[in-house]
Amino acid sequence: MSYRNKTYVAFASEDIHNYRLMTAWKASDNIDFDFTNAHDIYAAYDTSTPETIKRRLRERLNNTKQVILLGSPDARRKGGNGTSFLAYEVNAIISLGLPVVIANLGGARGHVSGNVPTPFADVDYYTMAVSFGPKVTKYALDDYAANFAGSGDTGPYWYKESVYESLGLNK
Repeated sequence: MSYRNKTYVAFASEDIHNYRLMTAWKASDNIDFDFTNAHDIYAAYDTSTPETIKRRLRERLNNTKQVILLGSPDARRKGGNGTSFLAYEVNAIISLGLPVVIANLGGARGHVSGNVPTPFADVDYYTMAVSFGPKVTKYALDDYAANFAGSGDTGPYWYKESVYESLGLNK
């Protein structure tokens, strides 16, 4: 296995514009948000067979140290349906034991069960929910994801308002 140094962004296809926004944050000189994008390796094309796409997804996840899940009702539905590529990704994430930051697209700062694929709840998987934005997402990748392994924690977590305030993200 290669060195795990990538960040994998999982999302429902309906939320791809938010993924593209994240890559714009990364490219901007005015936003402090950077990550080594796992989607930049092992390309899978729309014309690939489902088996090839799943193999490429697994290769990407094998090189991943952390995951951002764009939390939305579509992500919950597709990530728990057992047949979509997102459902495949969710099951692979769980089997690999990767830290998951759920970036709520609706702006919620806490756990929103309607945004989280049910397989995470079924196994009481340790996740960190944040609102969708560069500052708090970067903070979660640096803080939560770095301390995930061996924490022994389970279930959904989220930051207190004081964390958002310390980042200058007052309501």
